Amino acid sequence: MAITRTQETIIWAVWALLVPAGIYFTYQFFPPVNADILSMLAFVVFTIIISVMPIMISGLPILLIQWVSLAAFLKFGLFFEVVLLQIAIFTYMIRLRVGKSDLYRLPWNSIMFFLMSLSSGMIYFSIGGTVGYTPVESVFFPALIYQVSAILINQVLLVGFHAFLNREIKLFGEDLKWDFSAMLIMFPMGLGLFYLQYQIGPIALFLIGLPFISGAMILRLYNSSEQINQYLQKAVEIGHQLTESLQVNEVLQLFLDKILQTLPVEYAYILDVKGDELVLLRRVENNINKPINLPPLKKNEGISGLVWGTGKSALFHTKSDWTEVVKGYMPEDVESVLSVPIVRNQKVRGVLLLASSKRRAYRKYQLMIVDILCSYLGVAIANARHYETTKRNSEHCALTKLYNYRYFENLLSSEFTAMQTGDRACLSLIMLDIDHFKSVNDSYGHQSGNEILYELARRLETLIGDEGTVARYGGEEFVILLPDTTKEDAFLIAEIVRRTIADRPFILHDNLEAERKTISLKITASIGVAAAPLDADDSMALIRHADRALYTGAKQAGRNRVAEYVKSS
Repeated sequence: MAITRTQETIIWAVWALLVPAGIYFTYQFFPPVNADILSMLAFVVFTIIISVMPIMISGLPILLIQWVSLAAFLKFGLFFEVVLLQIAIFTYMIRLRVGKSDLYRLPWNSIMFFLMSLSSGMIYFSIGGTVGYTPVESVFFPALIYQVSAILINQVLLVGFHAFLNREIKLFGEDLKWDFSAMLIMFPMGLGLFYLQYQIGPIALFLIGLPFISGAMILRLYNSSEQINQYLQKAVEIGHQLTESLQVNEVLQLFLDKILQTLPVEYAYILDVKGDELVLLRRVENNINKPINLPPLKKNEGISGLVWGTGKSALFHTKSDWTEVVKGYMPEDVESVLSVPIVRNQKVRGVLLLASSKRRAYRKYQLMIVDILCSYLGVAIANARHYETTKRNSEHCALTKLYNYRYFENLLSSEFTAMQTGDRACLSLIMLDIDHFKSVNDSYGHQSGNEILYELARRLETLIGDEGTVARYGGEEFVILLPDTTKEDAFLIAEIVRRTIADRPFILHDNLEAERKTISLKITASIGVAAAPLDADDSMALIRHADRALYTGAKQAGRNRVAEYVKSS
């Protein structure tokens, strides 16, 4: 949960003003009673043990300390319970390996636990509750109110905190249901521990606590296996989604989106092996796509280069583990790093590097899951590249590298649809044909003619740029499609095209001579222009009218000229 620096400063300031002074005044007004150093020390030790063993519920760590704090409160009073919960939250935060970006959680939880303890304790005393040994019928109701009020106060404080962060959560949500469900177990355990303490002393903690800890450990192991199964299931689902994608960019973005949803990742980088270098393909930092302007790496350079060189995954838990390995760019706040090779056909094709500002953010089983996902990624990228290559080849002329007739007709049809839906205002088509091209082939050979076609394609691409689409329509014919361009503007562009061809000679080789001498040859072209919806209502009509303008208006009028389609009267 991201917070601003101002919000974090406010939280620390409130903690500094409230908690130390609050604990001091709690001691003054509610000092410990029945002080038994050995028993109090046993409570502290047990609190620490429970705090380092949170139970995972729906992916969230839950601290089940209420039964210990209830018994401590009933026996020693409010001050000891306040101190005990502060120890619990401090130990708990250490166990969670809170990073710098989440350090605000320590003062906030300290504030929340203090206010919860103080408020519920005051409610307990206001309804006649007492500290020390009391018959169960006298303590049951006040203790129950104490536990219920603690849960409700905790929830109210949580809602208030989220409101402070401009977030919204429900007052009566799923977490509140869980708290009350846990209370059904924690409350009788706490009362049982309280009364057993008077009978057998500190050993009561272990008689009740050891079965609890054993059950918690079994639950943790079960939850861990469930997590692994869930991760594996997610990996298979993600793998299927990746292999269904047919574009490389789509594959990479989908992969990163799923990784960010699955693992605690703040920084993600996908690198591609290009010759003897490792080049950045994707860079995501704090859920934002960043420019891929980082320098390439050589084999065995840095963490990614090391993974490329060895073909083995790398997992680092703290900054001190990788500072001697890293080279070049690495965000300053990174602690944990996970890097996996992207392998296909037993060869490393790329590297994935994930990083987090939290220490020990990744576990070995997560490394295994990412390794599986990278196997899917390698296959998906290969498939997508093959598809893109096949599609590109099917849409382009092998000689000129321009779009071909098939692609052009599909594009023209879609542009007419866009014009009919109002997404396009108009559409102009320029069609050109090289004059006397057969004589070039006859005089210098077909290879020389191909050289002219290739050079003409480059000139047209440079001239038109992103303003339209250039395609080879067939033989020595080329077409230029200009969206949202009027007929008058298209005519001017066509005239520029004509001069670009006619005013600068083409350099080619005489392929009919053994020496293949270089020749400078002047070429001209005849051009026809038509527009929609002015001249045509459908795509085929637009092609026919541009072709008619080309042959009747330009070719038959002497060649090397531009003619526009004129409707016959």
